[in-house]
Amino acid sequence: MTYQDTVNWMFQQLPMYQNQGKTAYKANLDNTLLLTKHLHHPERNFKSIHVGGTNGKGSTSHMLASIFQEAGYKVGLYTSPHLKDFRERIKINGAEVSEEFVVDFIEIHQDFFKSHALSFFEMTVGMAFDYFSKEGVDIAIIEVGLGGRLDSTNVITPEVSVITNIGLDHTQFLGNTLEAIAFEKGGIIKPHVPVVIGETQIETASIFKELAQERNAMLIFADQQNGPSFKSDLKGYYQEMNKATVVATIEVMRQKAYEIPYAALKAGFLNVVKNTGLQGRWQVLQTQPKIICDTAHNKEGLSYAMAQLLNEDFEALHMVFGVVNDKDVTSILPLLPKEATYYFCKPDIPRGLEAKKLEKVFKANGFFGTAYKSVSEALSAAKQHAAISDVIYVGGSTFVVAEII
Repeated sequence: MTYQDTVNWMFQQLPMYQNQGKTAYKANLDNTLLLTKHLHHPERNFKSIHVGGTNGKGSTSHMLASIFQEAGYKVGLYTSPHLKDFRERIKINGAEVSEEFVVDFIEIHQDFFKSHALSFFEMTVGMAFDYFSKEGVDIAIIEVGLGGRLDSTNVITPEVSVITNIGLDHTQFLGNTLEAIAFEKGGIIKPHVPVVIGETQIETASIFKELAQERNAMLIFADQQNGPSFKSDLKGYYQEMNKATVVATIEVMRQKAYEIPYAALKAGFLNVVKNTGLQGRWQVLQTQPKIICDTAHNKEGLSYAMAQLLNEDFEALHMVFGVVNDKDVTSILPLLPKEATYYFCKPDIPRGLEAKKLEKVFKANGFFGTAYKSVSEALSAAKQHAAISDVIYVGGSTFVVAEII
């Protein structure tokens, strides 16, 4: 098969959460455990950092990878979802896994995948672990896909576990309270493995303390530390908490005898995009008019993004906005500016919410805007209506941003 044939086949397997939502979620690790055994346990052949949380885990993972690269380590990075190309999920020192490796991995193990009905995500996790093992990375930064306790990545024993924060997202899988979600996210806490919590939250702190105590795991709340402050090329307001989380995590790794000088920290934060290829985090696509895109898509993430957006200098604000169909739209409406023109659109995936339905909900709540057939049409319309002194914001979903980058 060609690379594109291979990726198409992977996407066609058991419904992938990215496209289908709840029907793709598997509430156990049985298949992943079978797969790692089949692959001769590649996850045991490299050191790792496991990064979970509701918001910020992608940015945090990329910052960590950048810092380790600056310190001279060979760094694996596994994240999800991708924006444009599947290979973005699996990188070493910023370079995407080769098309040849993807094709060969699937061809070699395809019979096993078929006989055990492995999901897209399970196959991808196995591929990442196999790649990092074969390439001999010094450290791999592994981002949790969904939740933690039952996520396919949760078969590793990392050097440190990281949980950025807890918010009400994916409640259909993880529970509808912060406490329930914290328990699921806290499932990545391993016996005798330190855990860094990015944000102290009244509802969740006791959950993490209890889990850490049960597992004899040293617990660090990053926002209670007095670590140094660094500038970063990631400009979102929400990155301040992520940076504090990364600094606390690096301190744990230093205590484990990893050599990470101050200069590597400074350069790592400043060169995240250059070193890792991260996109879509408060990314300015052009000026005059200024176009900003951001992947924030839930209440917590959007609250930071909208606060930053309203601090921009503009005559008028244009919002190209789309969401997935399992999003509780009414919960995010209070965060969004009413003094803006909206261009509603549906991300081009089965989970995308129809633009007309989104328009109806917004208009019923006093917003002004028009539905468009696609993300590109919505952005084109916004550009046509925007003056040079205006700002256009593109967001609401990772998948909306993916279509315009």
